[in-house]
Amino acid sequence: MTGGLCIFGEVLFDHFPDGKRVLGGAPFNVAWHLQAFGKAPYFISRVGNDDEGKTIRQAMHDWGMRTDGLQADPHYPTGRVSIEFENGEPVYDIVKPCAYDAIEPVPAANSACQMLYHGSLALRDKVSRQSAEQLRASNHETLFVDVNLRPPWWQREQVLQMVRAAHWVKLNHEELALLTPAAASESTRAQALLAAYQLTGVVLTHGSRGAELLTAAGDHYQVAPQSDIKVVDTVGAGDAFASVMILGLNNRWPLELTLQRAQNFASAIVGQRGATTADRAFYQDFIANWQLNG
Repeated sequence: MTGGLCIFGEVLFDHFPDGKRVLGGAPFNVAWHLQAFGKAPYFISRVGNDDEGKTIRQAMHDWGMRTDGLQADPHYPTGRVSIEFENGEPVYDIVKPCAYDAIEPVPAANSACQMLYHGSLALRDKVSRQSAEQLRASNHETLFVDVNLRPPWWQREQVLQMVRAAHWVKLNHEELALLTPAAASESTRAQALLAAYQLTGVVLTHGSRGAELLTAAGDHYQVAPQSDIKVVDTVGAGDAFASVMILGLNNRWPLELTLQRAQNFASAIVGQRGATTADRAFYQDFIANWQLNG
């Protein structure tokens, strides 16, 4: 795989307690990082015909992202999430309905993806869910599903249906516990998920404890963050992790190396406020160390 990355799902503004507003949404964050790493993903979403929607379109344009997959809705507002923090962890109040609940089908000429990424939040409404299903039915070598369970906007059977269609699944340890029967360990649960849904691989994140990767071929890798990393907030850390996993799979990096690089990038993201940054210097060391300029 050398290109053809399609990212489907929500784009929104995260509103923080201090009044700061930051662009967000897991698929948008993933697309933003992949753009910084030179991948030019085709981002498929929908915003309102409002000031925040215009701001998002302009931000994408300024970042060099494709905007032809960003639809405009005449009725629903741009997505919004209010974030509070409890014991250092983010708590989300996600507005519904909003524009990304009504993503229309992608034109057939644009629906061929070598790799397709989507999460679960944008599939909470029937319209966007059907558009995602249509996109999944088009040609793609790899489907990467990022499980993002945001109460009350998910149903277990719908999420497992997404998992069933996937090749790679990323989820955190809490989401794994909600989706799989009790077992001796988290690794055992992840292995059971891998086998039951005939997945190529599972990426299981553990927050401050790091992450692990399991494959159908029997690989099992683990990684932990350095103990001295600076943590400002953890919003978007999982999305940063996912973006580098996709980058590594797309570039055919060794899986163990991909996992380590994903952890390193996520550790850098938690050192800033919000899930994205428009500071290109933030990415330069990664681009240089990973030899992405060539």
